[in-house]
Amino acid sequence: MISEQMVPQLFGDEVCDRNGAKIGKVGQVYLEEGTGRPAWATVRTGLFGLKESFVPLDQASLEGDTLRVAVTKDQVSDAPRMDAAGRLSSEDEQQLYDYYGMRYPAVPGPRQDTQAGRSRTPATAHDRAAHDRAAHDRTAADGRDDAMTRSEERLKVGAETTETGRVRLRKYVVTEEQQVTVPVRHEEVRIEREPITEANRDQAMSGAEISEAEHEVTLHAERPVVRTEAVPVERVRLAKETVTEEETVSGQVRKEQIEVTEEQARDRRDRKR
Repeated sequence: MISEQMVPQLFGDEVCDRNGAKIGKVGQVYLEEGTGRPAWATVRTGLFGLKESFVPLDQASLEGDTLRVAVTKDQVSDAPRMDAAGRLSSEDEQQLYDYYGMRYPAVPGPRQDTQAGRSRTPATAHDRAAHDRAAHDRTAADGRDDAMTRSEERLKVGAETTETGRVRLRKYVVTEEQQVTVPVRHEEVRIEREPITEANRDQAMSGAEISEAEHEVTLHAERPVVRTEAVPVERVRLAKETVTEEETVSGQVRKEQIEVTEEQARDRRDRKR
């Protein structure tokens, strides 16, 4: 059960449903007028916490920095939208009670006081200061501790993982022109002449003295030949790495200030007159 003394601890706390699923952060806490009992809390939901939904604090519990409520995450997400900046009227609260399937509590007293007794207001710094003053008066009368508690909000920051994009690895074929210089060889005819000597005279004088003859030589040449072959050159894969960088975030926080007001007695001035 959430007591009035726990209210300053709730602001900004994580909210989980009855199954342990995270819902969002506590935005505001609404107190029951007259008793000061915490009745409702708003939960900031959505990607950037821009939406606020009302969640009942009945049967809720505070576990460290986590507020566990007795409803489900889907119920909170689909709850009726109310103005979270001002007073929660009895009609709005009746609608919330009906939505969550809760019994609207009866308020004792005359009929004309029922509306005021059931209205809810957010627990602001002024409301908590007034509560501290009332508690101070009660404890002082009982002889207990007369200290006043000053509270302030703290920024609680964190990070959440979101999908930013997808990368695909695809292989396709392109054709490009390449030029390669290849050395080739070919044969050419060269005429060689040798004089008649004693060594070749017999060979030269063989055959008819005067006759016709022809001799044929086959020439060869190399030609460049182009063909292709597929060879593996590298292997490519996708890999993910985590890069840490710093980003500056800002938010508004509230804090209570304590001032001392001194009231001077008028008895002394009255005696001088």
